[in-house]
Formats: sequence, C-alpha cells, structure tokens
Amino acid sequence: MEVDLAAVAALIADPSRAAMLNALFGGEPLTAGELARRAGIAPSTATGHLARLEAGGLVVSVRDGRTRRVGLAGPEVARALEALAAIAPPARPRGLKEWQHGEALRGARSCYDHLAGVAGVALADALVARGVLEPGEGAFAITARGEDELAAFGLDVPALHGARRATARACLDWSERRPHVAGALGAALLDELLRRRWLRRRTDGRALNLTAAGGDGLAAAFGVELATIGTKSD
Repeated sequence: MEVDLAAVAALIADPSRAAMLNALFGGEPLTAGELARRAGIAPSTATGHLARLEAGGLVVSVRDGRTRRVGLAGPEVARALEALAAIAPPARPRGLKEWQHGEALRGARSCYDHLAGVAGVALADALVARGVLEPGEGAFAITARGEDELAAFGLDVPALHGARRATARACLDWSERRPHVAGALGAALLDELLRRRWLRRRTDGRALNLTAAGGDGLAAAFGVELATIGTKSD
C-alpha cells in the first residue's frame, strides 16, 4: 500500500504551520493564541492553519476548562519532525535575541517528551559510560545495574519495560548529530528532572534551563558533566 507523503509534506511546508509544529515539539499543549504569537500571525489565520493540521492528523485539540489547547497527535509525529530537523539546514538567526534563543535550544530542550540538546546527549553518554545503558542499533538496553540505579533515582523500571512504546529509543539529536535517550525511559527521566527542578521550562519556547541544583545533581547521580551549558541558572 502506498502512502501520500506529498499531503503531509504540504502541511509542514507552510512556514506558519511549521512554526506552530515546532512550538508544539516541546511536548506541552498550547492555545491557538499562543501558537499564533509563536508563528507571528493573526489568531484568525492560526485557527485556519490549525484546522488543516488537525484534519491532516498532525495535531489534536482538547478542551481544558474554558480553553482549548492543541498538541502534537502523538510521538510518531514528533519522531517524524525530529528526523526532518536532522536533515534540514540551520535557520539563520535574525538578530541577537534569535541567536540567544538558538543557543539555549542547543544547550537543553524538550524533544516532545524527552531531553535533547547538549544536555540530552551528555546524559545519554554518561548513562552508557556508567553501565546503566548499553547502546544498540537504534536503541539502548537497560542493564541489570541500570535497573538498580534508575530505581534508586526514583523511576518505575517495570513500568518502563511494560510501556506501549520503545523502552529506550536512540533519537538522533538534530543539533548535536548524536543520539539522546527517547522512549519511555527518556520521558520518565525528563519528568523526574523537571519534578526535582533540576531543569525548568522557559516561557519563550521549548528550551530548558539547567538549574544550579540540576548541574550538581546530575553530576552526582550519573556523572554528567554539563559545565559548558549556557543555560545554567538558580
């Protein structure tokens, strides 16, 4: 059976729709108004674009009280966007603010529901070096030692293995061109890092701030060295 790649490509090809999909790539549902602001378009124009994206199966909208929020339709959409980002040319920043935001994204960002950027790759490298994970073809395997360490860190390891998705997928990082940890383990790690406030979400997109406690905590827990990241803050 053939698939209509052109239909999906046409949806993504529009700059405004691409900007909204990129905003949703952070994993948090956003309102149409917020997506319009991120894309730099009028709210009425954003509504039309979102209707097309939802009809094409790329986003879903849900009611949150009196507010309707929009999110990516699922992890398979995020994987497709990440794959496209890995082969797309870098966008030229228009001014200092865009350059600073780009540097923040490169340092640490949410890739749908897991950690990416310099921080995500450094965490993956440290978990492999520590013997928590073993790298394989397109995935990581959790070792026996890794199960103990991840449980001690507060993760529900049996739930990770029983999830209806890959346990620890190797996701090619578009900025670092090396893998970070995705799948059920990647999502659980990011949730725990945010819960501990070792990472904090920014208000200007999907970049994440590494806190002082987070830098120290990751170094102590897994031997992650993040001294070069420019997002470190209190």
